[in-house]
Amino acid sequence: MTETRPVQILTHTQWARGSAWRNELQHSENAHALVHVTRGQGLCTVLGKRRGTGVNNVIFIPAGTMFSLELGRSGFAQVCLIAPNGSIMLPDEPIHLRLRDVSAQIELTAIFDTLLREQSAVRLFMDEAMMAQANLLSIWLRRALISEGTTPQKMPAAERLINAFATVIERDFKTGKQMAHYARTLGVTPTHLARCCRQVSGLTAAEMITARSLHAALAMLEDTRDPIRQIANLLGFGSAAYFSRFILHHTGKNPSKLRRSGSANILK
Repeated sequence: MTETRPVQILTHTQWARGSAWRNELQHSENAHALVHVTRGQGLCTVLGKRRGTGVNNVIFIPAGTMFSLELGRSGFAQVCLIAPNGSIMLPDEPIHLRLRDVSAQIELTAIFDTLLREQSAVRLFMDEAMMAQANLLSIWLRRALISEGTTPQKMPAAERLINAFATVIERDFKTGKQMAHYARTLGVTPTHLARCCRQVSGLTAAEMITARSLHAALAMLEDTRDPIRQIANLLGFGSAAYFSRFILHHTGKNPSKLRRSGSANILK
């Protein structure tokens, strides 16, 4: 999301800037994201909880929340990014709705269409108009939560643990700590953490940590000109050599070659 735009509308491919890993690896965004899936099926993992997603699914992901989104080649979604700390009332927790109400589907599509027209036209007062539409989107979301019968439910213990695990990963992944550190932080054994993680997310605990670190590494290699040694240090790797082996293992290229060639579709 650009720093000068408080509200932005993108396709999920534009959001990923043409690189599937930007959506499919665990990561977080600086902006709130409301995703409307309009074609295809896929998987969305938010705070460690994996769920299937399909047509007329709406996913709200608060800024700073770790997630991944896999829609595949046949999938399509629009994404509204909204800058945090603004006046728009948005939930503090992630939301995943499967819309059944046709009128709600039509209304949501109309709001997205208006946002896209405003953004494409680049007219006077565009940001103000898009903020107004984002406020309507907030109202639509609150109404949909009520009309779809979404009520708070007690979260299972395993899900609560992995929710906390994902939150701590997002906070600590740059330290380079291993799974045992996270288990101690959460007051459980590594075995219990691994079992719950597999149950809730479909990933091992180590895979979740690795995915978050890999996303950050690829983003820094592609988006910055920082020296590789500096990136390794910033992400908690013990040495540039260890960082290079990590990148080579997951992409088949060393960091220098990856940076030169670009990393649009590089995951092994």
